[in-house]
Amino acid sequence: MSETKFIFFSGKGGVGKTSMASTTAVYYARKGLNTILVTTDPAANLSDVFEQKIGHQVTKIAGIGNLSAMEIDSKEATEEYKEKALAPMKEIFNDEMLKLIEEQLNSPCTEEMASFDRFIDFMDDDQYDIVIFDTAPTGHTIRLLELPVDWSKHIEESAQGSGQTCMGPVQNIQESKEKYDRAVELLKDTDRTEFVFVMHPEGSSIRETIRSSQELQEIGINTSNIIVNGILPEEECQNPFFKKRGEMQQKYLTQIEEEIDLPTKKMYLLDQEIKGLEVLTKVAAILYKEGR
Repeated sequence: MSETKFIFFSGKGGVGKTSMASTTAVYYARKGLNTILVTTDPAANLSDVFEQKIGHQVTKIAGIGNLSAMEIDSKEATEEYKEKALAPMKEIFNDEMLKLIEEQLNSPCTEEMASFDRFIDFMDDDQYDIVIFDTAPTGHTIRLLELPVDWSKHIEESAQGSGQTCMGPVQNIQESKEKYDRAVELLKDTDRTEFVFVMHPEGSSIRETIRSSQELQEIGINTSNIIVNGILPEEECQNPFFKKRGEMQQKYLTQIEEEIDLPTKKMYLLDQEIKGLEVLTKVAAILYKEGR
């Protein structure tokens, strides 16, 4: 594999993005590829899934040689981002001006930008064969992806005004713009980047996936495939308790087939929690049985 491949997992909260992203990471690592799994989801639980402590630093996964993971902590990322933005100005500006700039950086926009900035660092890093991003719930992810697209306009407007933005002084942004432009080009490169939507066979999940996929397409990013997660096994639907729900799911599976023209993987509901390398390896064998 000559160039790093990037795989993004998105979808509504609670559909099993982290489980499917973790399963995929184990699948590629087991194939001998140097793999990292990165999450920007504030509700991330990679530590639970891999049954070991994973935090804001790249952490080797025990029991599998070429797999690492990281949970990007938005608060830590924001402090790092602010420090990086302020460092070159400490020798130029007085304390009063530095205080004004720091106040400008205390905004929700800065926190989003900081997480995205840390996240993009992995797209500039060629030490991995596969980089898997377990992203935050869809709406948040879309906003993060749209931010760099508007930078040129944002820089022009700020340069004509105060010279300040919620992401820091214009000069700093211009210096980073090349990095972000490269990232956006990679996001649009279908040979190197895959976008996978995880969904449940439910009406709200179908609508969310269609809407989000269209929003991505509007900014030039194509959805690669979908995973329909949490399907009741047919044998369980013989039970009257599950029969009605099974019928409802079949109706939605037909709707997905008719309305979403994308390659689809189906993941059936298991009788155990998806956690630990043994279970993740088993789930990977089920999910990727048809190969990639």
